[in-house]
Amino acid sequence: MPPVVTRLRVYPFKSLDGADVAASGFVPGGGLQYDRAFALVDADGAFVNAKREPRVHRLRVSFDPALERATFTLPDGERIATRLEEPPAALEAFLSRYFGRPVRVRRDEVDGFPDDPKAPGPTIVSAATLAAVASWFDGMTVDDVRGRLRANIEVDGVPAFWEDRLFAAAGALRTFRIGDAVLGGTNPCARCIVPSRDARSGEPFPAFSKRVAERRAATLPAWADRSRFDHYYRLCVNTRTLAGTGRTIRLGDRVQLEAGAEGA
Repeated sequence: MPPVVTRLRVYPFKSLDGADVAASGFVPGGGLQYDRAFALVDADGAFVNAKREPRVHRLRVSFDPALERATFTLPDGERIATRLEEPPAALEAFLSRYFGRPVRVRRDEVDGFPDDPKAPGPTIVSAATLAAVASWFDGMTVDDVRGRLRANIEVDGVPAFWEDRLFAAAGALRTFRIGDAVLGGTNPCARCIVPSRDARSGEPFPAFSKRVAERRAATLPAWADRSRFDHYYRLCVNTRTLAGTGRTIRLGDRVQLEAGAEGA
């Protein structure tokens, strides 16, 4: 079976729940449409995200299939529904009460708010990688790992850590196609503290980062470029979009590596 896209997930609000989609185009900055299009910020303009604010983990958001409406639900069940095109004043008041401080909603339809501004394309992981990581921890499920890593594109039909084929030496891009879109793999994604917490409760798992680093070092494929791992707490691959305008990635699209690398 060739490598194919079996899941596409966008995260309309940075740090919050994602939405599965059947297809996605690209914004001018190179990210997927609707992915990290919105962000919560405090009075100083700093992100209100899971790195800085543990209560983000317990805030749920769901979306209608067209990604036109979002419903935010607090841990006590209180909720608010809003249209994404509406002015966010009511949502801001709702979130400010929850966090106990002023919170504003920002939107960027050109670049979004990518986690890595130097590699703002979709992040990629294989289904087998998620299963492998889950197997390293008693009681952890594939969906638990999926929620911790928050990748955009999931690929099946390949072995664990196949995505490590999608980056090249430092200073180069490994070019590949998904459908008619052309992407360049930049690097294995360095993880922060967020994956070490339960994605829904925020409960910390202090051993997570250490065990992932140990297992990654022990299981890194022979063909992977170890020089790209200054540490081994790295999972998923970051990308840049080389040709995305007017193009679409869909479920079932093949992932096709191109020969050679393109200078970064």
